[in-house]
Amino acid sequence: MIANPMLHVLVPLVDDLSRELPDSERYRRLLEAMRALLPCDAVALLRLEGVWLRPLAVNGLSRDTLGRRFKIDEHPRFGLLLAAGGPLRIAADSTLPDPYDGLVEGFHGQLEVHDCMGCPVQVGEKPWGLLTLDALASERLSQVNLQDLQAFASLAAATVSVVQRIEGLALRAEDERRRADIFGALMAEKGARPTLIGQSQAHLRLLEEIAIAGNSALTVLLTGETGVGKELVAQALHAASPRAARPLISLNCAALPETLVESELFGHVRGAFSGAVADRRGKFELADGGTLFLDEVGELPLAVQAKLLRVLQGGQLQRLGSDREHQVDVRVIAATNRDLAAEVRAGRFRADFYHRLSVYPLMVPPLRARGHDVLLLAGNFLEQNRSRLGLGSLRLDASARAALLAHDWPGNVRELEHLVSRSALKALAGQSPRPRIVSLSARHFDFSLTPESGAAAVLAAVDAPAASTAVPVDLRTSTEAHQRLCIQASLERHGHNWASAARELGLHRANLVRLARRLGLADKGAGG
Repeated sequence: MIANPMLHVLVPLVDDLSRELPDSERYRRLLEAMRALLPCDAVALLRLEGVWLRPLAVNGLSRDTLGRRFKIDEHPRFGLLLAAGGPLRIAADSTLPDPYDGLVEGFHGQLEVHDCMGCPVQVGEKPWGLLTLDALASERLSQVNLQDLQAFASLAAATVSVVQRIEGLALRAEDERRRADIFGALMAEKGARPTLIGQSQAHLRLLEEIAIAGNSALTVLLTGETGVGKELVAQALHAASPRAARPLISLNCAALPETLVESELFGHVRGAFSGAVADRRGKFELADGGTLFLDEVGELPLAVQAKLLRVLQGGQLQRLGSDREHQVDVRVIAATNRDLAAEVRAGRFRADFYHRLSVYPLMVPPLRARGHDVLLLAGNFLEQNRSRLGLGSLRLDASARAALLAHDWPGNVRELEHLVSRSALKALAGQSPRPRIVSLSARHFDFSLTPESGAAAVLAAVDAPAASTAVPVDLRTSTEAHQRLCIQASLERHGHNWASAARELGLHRANLVRLARRLGLADKGAGG
């Protein structure tokens, strides 16, 4: 008797269900078995998250696919597969664009997928995600038995259930689903995608800290370099907290004139100052029951820090111009790229306020410490730009991937986001008619637009001629001198357009103007 080849593949996978394995290894073995048994060029397991599909594991697709978030209504093939209720092969002559066009690896020159099929994955009789197969040859998947695909989808569901039980998620499944729905709704309202993406050890440690701190009532102080994504971490902390259904209110402390900070935080009553024509609630009252995110908290004036300390300690505040006290229940998450301990020693930040903020300090790692996460994040930004530009596919070739991995990213994730957006436009320039699939290569990347990193600036100073170091200067003075040079050069490149210079330097315009004034650069042309 000839043994059924399907059994030879499935039996080891069933055995794996009773073994202790990392989640990623379980998914890898599942997809590897599918590639070995079914005639296809790529397979993927995607999780359904509201209106998005997030790839959890891929085989035969480029690594950046794992960083992409596919919006279902922008990818009709995914919509058809999810609605099928069972395994479905989309007609080979379908004109619907395939989400994986340009992403299948190992086939030079051919980018378009010509045959695809998939099957919804159900966990606990509820839709969990999707299992997909793709082939570049138009009739290759005609050989696939739909029942074989259904068997793999059922095995994928069993694997997911095992993962959830091992992680202890089964007891909290409804609660976690509720929070995920809330987070997804928040992101949908803002027209954004959750971008806490990565698989590096540094990123996984960050996610563990978010899970620990998020479920507590502790005040969290986020530290890290500019552009690492501290605001996204704050959103994740809020989404992981019991306050997830309540408001998350944000305030950029560096973007406001000092005279308006108190009004923004605590509110005011009519007549409190010139222009106060009506009572107004501040950010603390708006965040009552929820979370207040104070970005660039190191920019707060000392007088405001003292008033904030009182609110953090007792939850009591007074609107400007009022003697009446308001009681609020607010969790505070603060963020800064400054060394606040050093600011305390220098007398520019209150020690008691610093200790009240840093109950749970959490450092967000720089992009250069996250290895291949750069490709996953690039995939996310590529998908966003693909959607904005109305393209069928926006992809990286081998030279582009190598260039991204070799760069040291002084501007971190924000620099990567801007680089991908600029490069996509550069790749499209002069192409008529507009191609459906656009490939980015290393020649489309212009890293020179990124200001020199702090480390590079120090090395440049060390290597400079002796004349330039004849008079010793402290680190702060040399840093400010370097900041002046970067800002002046950017302003000259953009004809003294402050908004354009701010975009290039990765800053908000108000923050750039404030920094320039502190450095003695800004003039009336900078505006308010």
